[in-house]
Amino acid sequence: MKELNPKIKHHLVVGLLIGVWLFVFAFIIKPFDDGTINFRVWFLISLGFSFFAFFGYGILALLQKIIYSKISKWNLGLETASILFFFLIYLIGIYSFYKSPILNGGYSFVEFFSIIFIKVALILAPVIVLARRYLIKLIPIKDDILIFRGENRLDVLKIKKTDLVCVSNAQNYVEIFYIENGKLHSKLIRSSLKKVQDDFSFLVQIHRSHLINPVHFKSWRNPNTIMLTQIELPVSKNYKEILLTL
Repeated sequence: MKELNPKIKHHLVVGLLIGVWLFVFAFIIKPFDDGTINFRVWFLISLGFSFFAFFGYGILALLQKIIYSKISKWNLGLETASILFFFLIYLIGIYSFYKSPILNGGYSFVEFFSIIFIKVALILAPVIVLARRYLIKLIPIKDDILIFRGENRLDVLKIKKTDLVCVSNAQNYVEIFYIENGKLHSKLIRSSLKKVQDDFSFLVQIHRSHLINPVHFKSWRNPNTIMLTQIELPVSKNYKEILLTL
């Protein structure tokens, strides 16, 4: 999985659907009923487990958006870590609910994990994986458009976020390098590098005169130079540590 729909509102819809589905499934199927749980308790269990599924998925939606906005990429490792994070939050939430005065559950944490949580996780896991996968297909990711504005109101450049390669200081101007029709182009806009960095926080500073879009980082040419898409730039030693994490 190399893509992510980062929209929180879309993931909240997924979280709500997961919560409703879990409530219906738990209340009707009663996957861990030992015959001693009455109607009221089952309703509370189903409601609580449903709520914490939605709540946990909401936290995940916010966290993954923050991560995606910083690195502008997604992969299988991040996807797996996200799902595991959701289950960790969910486990903490439902166990706390189970041990609360509302239910006053008698299982220890180990018993709760092995008897109840494992079953719930096995039920939820395929639903979450499929929901996240088809969220991209049903609600395609729209290309993010960046708008650079200079001091002159007619000095404007609109490009896709993925097309932006880097931004360099040019005295009272900034030079914006971007890909168009497979070729590298540039445009001068009267602005400052600091303003560009403030406006577009995903850019990474590698030199006092250069900001890069991390998705276009290719490799190190030597200890002081990096290769981006169709361009090379110098790296200051003060910013090397940041680049080594890309």
